[in-house]
Amino acid sequence: MADLWSIISANYKTVGATVPSKTPYVAVDPNLYEGSWTGKYPDNKSFTFTISNVTGFRAKVQYQSGGTNKFQEVLIKDNSFRIGDTRFTLAALGKAQIKNVVTDAASGQTYLDQAYASRNG
Repeated sequence: MADLWSIISANYKTVGATVPSKTPYVAVDPNLYEGSWTGKYPDNKSFTFTISNVTGFRAKVQYQSGGTNKFQEVLIKDNSFRIGDTRFTLAALGKAQIKNVVTDAASGQTYLDQAYASRNG
């Protein structure tokens, strides 16, 4: 029985586990983030991020895609932040990688949608 528990615990530690960043929160340059960001997922569904009021490592973010509309105050760390099930990571000047966890309504299964966003203007 002990062997079974050790196998199960080992799997829980490795499957889907993420290692938390040990870097501290630090102030970011607002000019790198503020503005409107747009892109399209592989299924051609468009999305928009509107980032404002970047102060220190905090920002106000609105995310829109299809029928989804989320507003949230976020914490920026390691060039990225999360809003709901969506992660925004600054990849280059005016370019961001977007990862969105989507749950299929029919099957209940989840998958990861990935895309890039460009800052407008």
